[in-house]
Amino acid sequence: MNNDSVLGFIKKNTMIIVLIAVVAFFAWQTKGAILMPMNVSNLISQNAYVFVLATGMLLCILTGGNIDLSVGSVVCFVGAVGAVLMINMNVPVWAAILIMIVIGTAIGAFQGFWIAFVRIPPFIVTLAGMLVFRGLSNVVLNGLTVSIKDKTSFVNLFGGGADCYVHDLFGNGTLNLTCLFGGLVAATIFVVMQFTSRIRRKSKNYEVEATWRFLVKTIGITAVVMLFAYKLAQYKGIPTVLIWVLVVVLVYGYITNNTTVGRYFYAVGGNEKATKLSGINTNKVYFIAYTNMGFLAALAGMITIARLTSAQPTYGQNYEMDAIGSCFIGGASAYGGTGTVPGVIVGAVLMGVINLGMSLMGVDANMQKVVKGAVLLAAVIFDVVSKRGGKLMVKN
Repeated sequence: MNNDSVLGFIKKNTMIIVLIAVVAFFAWQTKGAILMPMNVSNLISQNAYVFVLATGMLLCILTGGNIDLSVGSVVCFVGAVGAVLMINMNVPVWAAILIMIVIGTAIGAFQGFWIAFVRIPPFIVTLAGMLVFRGLSNVVLNGLTVSIKDKTSFVNLFGGGADCYVHDLFGNGTLNLTCLFGGLVAATIFVVMQFTSRIRRKSKNYEVEATWRFLVKTIGITAVVMLFAYKLAQYKGIPTVLIWVLVVVLVYGYITNNTTVGRYFYAVGGNEKATKLSGINTNKVYFIAYTNMGFLAALAGMITIARLTSAQPTYGQNYEMDAIGSCFIGGASAYGGTGTVPGVIVGAVLMGVINLGMSLMGVDANMQKVVKGAVLLAAVIFDVVSKRGGKLMVKN
């Protein structure tokens, strides 16, 4: 093991190391309170919308550093429509869910059309969307709050009620055995996939990472998964909303890594002209990215109103910033073409830990914004400087 390989390992896993350091810092400052089972569970519930939105935002950023500023307003608008349908119009829950998904996807497609085919800059289109759908949310709700507490099936389905946890199928003791079993299954699947992928790459004479790197990464992630499952098992078990997050992460992780469409996003962000010359319809790639963003914004809208058991005109504020920040902190490039779903999740967890840790320490809300802004700037600076070979060049 030489110094270059160690430095390469550190550089490749910088954000994971930072996340561990931040967790350790807040564990010290809060005397372990941040690691209490209830707070670990709350970290998932309170940041579920970030995981969902950041996954969709990654696809937009991959196309060339483009972003969607409207997602927070779309979350609010979709939630407002759903609440009004279920409460004021007595529409069945399943029908309201379907309508919310259709509306969110249609909004994404509408914005995607102007971005992809008319080539209006994404910043302008989504900035307009941010204003339009924030205003429409006020119109739909008439400036009032609509409570959905009595819609228990909807609230529990999307992780907002008291029963929004997977019940223990193996016992009723102090530990939720179902949660532990789920963690063990997840860890086993991860280990099997890692070794299978390594063996397959070796058989095809592809380059593989050093054995020590591979073992450190595999053992470390497995230990984290089991510790996380143990903490949740000490509280109420697996939150329902975690299942939605896992589905989104697994599906989009597979799409970006193992499908042709997923590789198109990277290709467009890497070099759009070359991608177009190779026969790929780049307009369609942009359209898919923003249509998908609308779909995930609809899901995030349902998760939001379920957790808060109501819809308000102010919901979703700064959600777009949380999603964008998670992407860049998680390793997505400001220029596009680089980024992964696991990296985005690391970024989202880091943002969530910072929020939770500062809240437990009683840090002023304004100072929390300062810290998050500084972390985001540092992540982007690191990305830019690393692409220049570690040189910080200042232009005259």
